[in-house]
Amino acid sequence: MDTISRESNSSYLPIAGVLVGVLALIIAAAALFKANSVGKKVPDGLADRLASVESSASSAASSAEKASANVSTLQQSVQKAFETQIGPAITGLQASVTKLEEAAKARAVAPKVAGAKGGEPKVAGPGEYVVKPGDTGMKIVKATGVSLADLEAANPGIDWKRLRVGQTIKTGK
Repeated sequence: MDTISRESNSSYLPIAGVLVGVLALIIAAAALFKANSVGKKVPDGLADRLASVESSASSAASSAEKASANVSTLQQSVQKAFETQIGPAITGLQASVTKLEEAAKARAVAPKVAGAKGGEPKVAGPGEYVVKPGDTGMKIVKATGVSLADLEAANPGIDWKRLRVGQTIKTGK
């Protein structure tokens, strides 16, 4: 057996533990009473503010639902417009561009045939120059070796700023 428990021990430790427990129980009861009385008191105007916040939140939720419905309607409208109007217009434009490209290629590749529109290409005779696409007075000067002043003198009726393809220019050579 235990020697401590058998001997007469004048220890106040168990009594102090019981007293501390009772004191904690009293303090807990007092705290519960205080907390309960504080919880029952509602500050003035808090109920009105809570109702206002609840109303604002409800209004915001309603506005959000309306906006969501409007966005959905707009999205459907744009989709329908694209399918019925924009899509076919783009397809038509693509077809037109393709036709124009084919026509331009055909004109560039097709040889000039006698009797066809525009006839055979002009051939420069002696002392002449036939204007080609992209020609300017300076290009003609370089190609013929004749000065611009001599060209202007030999061709008084020519507008050098508006040369036409196929136009014959006298070079004097």
